[in-house]
Amino acid sequence: MKPALILLPAAMALGGAVAPEHASLTVGVTGLRSTRGLVQACITADPATFPDCQKDPHARHLSVPAGNPAITFANVAPGRYAVALFHDENGNGRLDKVLMVPKEGFGFSRDAPVRFGPPRFAAAALTLGEGEVRAEIRMRYLL
Repeated sequence: MKPALILLPAAMALGGAVAPEHASLTVGVTGLRSTRGLVQACITADPATFPDCQKDPHARHLSVPAGNPAITFANVAPGRYAVALFHDENGNGRLDKVLMVPKEGFGFSRDAPVRFGPPRFAAAALTLGEGEVRAEIRMRYLL
């Protein structure tokens, strides 16, 4: 019998649950128009707060230099998530807009289409299981 199979009943008998495996999501960012500033990214499992992850207390946020556009969300529990990101070219920590139109680049997981506003969670959702998942997000600029 394998050692892992012996430990599973022992852990359950002690009232402990076996911890679920976690995933990591590495997002490659393409289409940046410059290497100035930062790429700000967030991942959420809450459809009601996507893409404004600031409203989700459980969302995770990362910021990387635009010259190194690879973002890794490590130790993510299995589930459905969506990623939103923007190219914060001036480094002020927010997506700058002119008359409600983004001046800076933005993108969403699964390259979810943008029509008259941001995509819905379902269009951008990824399912993470165990292990490492890789995705690519294309940056879009309207101005």
